[in-house]
Amino acid sequence: MSVRIPARKLAPLSEAPPTGVPAYRALAAGIRDWLMDGRLVPGAILPSERALTQTLGVSRTTVTRAYQELVKEGYAATRRGSGTVLRFPGAGPNRLSPFGPQLTDPDDDQVDFTCAASAAPAGLMTAVDAALGELGAHARGIGYHPRGLPTLREAVAQRYRDRGLPTDPENILIVPGALAGAAVVARARVQAGDRVLIESPTYPNAAQALRAEGARLVGIGVGGGGWHVPEIAAALRRTRPRLAMLIPDYHNPTGALMDDDTRAAVAAALRAGDCTALVDETMAELDLDGAAGGRPTPFAAQAASTLTLGSMSKSFWGGIRVGWIRAPRSEVDDLYAALSTLSLGCSVIDELVAVHLLADADRILAERRASLRRSRDALVALLRTHLPTWEFGVPSGGLTLWCRLPEPIAVAVAGQAERLGVYVVPGVRFSIGGGMAHHLRLPYAGDPGSFATAVERLRRAYDAALAAPSSLPAPQDPVTLGERDAMIA
Repeated sequence: MSVRIPARKLAPLSEAPPTGVPAYRALAAGIRDWLMDGRLVPGAILPSERALTQTLGVSRTTVTRAYQELVKEGYAATRRGSGTVLRFPGAGPNRLSPFGPQLTDPDDDQVDFTCAASAAPAGLMTAVDAALGELGAHARGIGYHPRGLPTLREAVAQRYRDRGLPTDPENILIVPGALAGAAVVARARVQAGDRVLIESPTYPNAAQALRAEGARLVGIGVGGGGWHVPEIAAALRRTRPRLAMLIPDYHNPTGALMDDDTRAAVAAALRAGDCTALVDETMAELDLDGAAGGRPTPFAAQAASTLTLGSMSKSFWGGIRVGWIRAPRSEVDDLYAALSTLSLGCSVIDELVAVHLLADADRILAERRASLRRSRDALVALLRTHLPTWEFGVPSGGLTLWCRLPEPIAVAVAGQAERLGVYVVPGVRFSIGGGMAHHLRLPYAGDPGSFATAVERLRRAYDAALAAPSSLPAPQDPVTLGERDAMIA
């Protein structure tokens, strides 16, 4: 449902236009700039001409011509019975889809940086063929396995044992992806008003899953230095949260990796605060550089009460909608009860495919890591050459670069980039409570052949945003984005 913008929100646009600029053009430019920097969102309805005339103290003709100018430029459209609706130029019904060009023409030259996900591995069809060969035996049953196929639960448990964490199939609950797992945990463990400690920035869809159950999110900073244990301990003492959601393995979006000593310290703080860790490990298998001394142990090795989310999506392929929750046995029944209110389980064929992919995981993941390492290094080289003022650390694993721009114009850059056919997500979408106006997340999991074009367009988008100083967000008016990118992979 579209929301009408209150006329009073546009009151700051009443300032006198620059010398020689017609008032209607100045008003149209102001509205356009606010749309580009996120203070106005596509799909919102502009105030009635009469209301805006009264608020700004200008003539009705000025407002009418400003709206006409926006329509002519493609930044608005008239809708019978509603009024003038904001939009972006060239936006068709699928153009502003959650995953950008992946849902439009696959042969065009658009580049999607909204998805931190890779194409299917070379072993996928072999796993599919093996799964289809076994499907007949399952077809004699009703097809429901609400806790997951026993063979899959054992395969997932084995991956944890291989990482040094004793795990039985009874510790594993299969769910339709890690995000579904977050929703299950929220349903089981969060009541309206409960506080949940969560990193900022963080994966926004998981934050929304917690908010959907009425959680009050308490952000803790995860910047270039990673996790600050005294801050976490202080937040635990001050807010007494029920859960703490963490992404210690190649954090999305920053790429940070929590070392073993920090894991132990955070786990001790959580125990002292009687708080359960909800840990997202979807990136845990994507270590690209081979950490000295080996990868850190799973967080659950430090805190036995940890609820751990995992998924096939990042390590293998997003088309296999299979994830899991690893939990103490005493928790699994309650989690299953919550799952049953949201889903009756995953597709049998997807679960069978997952079993065979996990059986070949060492080979598949070795190839995946090598490919991602090449992609990461290619994107890093291009950014350093063409956008040398952008700052970022080179993560040792995961799928994303967390870029800091010198100016707080990331939303404006994202808007300009979209006009050039590159879809990027600004940092504000990953923040808890606002901010991150300097940041963009750039996944390197896509086609490296598209990176040169994408970076060249990002440079043009950055130059265009710099040339429009009116697009800078005001500190008292935090930018937000609309429904067009509500889903981010």
